[in-house]
Amino acid sequence: MLCIRCKKAETKVVDSRDDEKTVRRRRECLSCKFRFTTYEKSEIPNFKIKKRSGALETYDRLKIYRGIIKSLEKRPFSEEKVMALVDDIEQKIIALQENVIESHLIGEIVSQRLKKIDEVAYLRFISVYKSFSSAKSFASEAKKLVSDKSKN
Repeated sequence: MLCIRCKKAETKVVDSRDDEKTVRRRRECLSCKFRFTTYEKSEIPNFKIKKRSGALETYDRLKIYRGIIKSLEKRPFSEEKVMALVDDIEQKIIALQENVIESHLIGEIVSQRLKKIDEVAYLRFISVYKSFSSAKSFASEAKKLVSDKSKN
């Protein structure tokens, strides 16, 4: 690790803290004594997404993020909560340990997570994900959501 001030390679780790997804390290340069923080995150495995059309695409975390952002538009969620949600979804996808993952599985994972945290975001997401063709389809899904909630 190069010091960000003097660019020397001799640094030592002063403190290290782990969470589920990253490791935060405080480092000190042995040359200039400057202290700085680094974050280590596991590299996302390279896998493909099989679309409904049969086409294969490289996994893109940004697509999940954008879909969630659109679903949560004008809802009370901070950027940190959205990023934590995307991280959680990504971990579930990685846990599948597949080289090719069908897009509908990702849609199911995202919709399940949104259903637990925000009903409006869930309905917004599935209206696009399931390609609702009418207000009747939307109303039917909303009724299911209400009846599922009353059963719990």
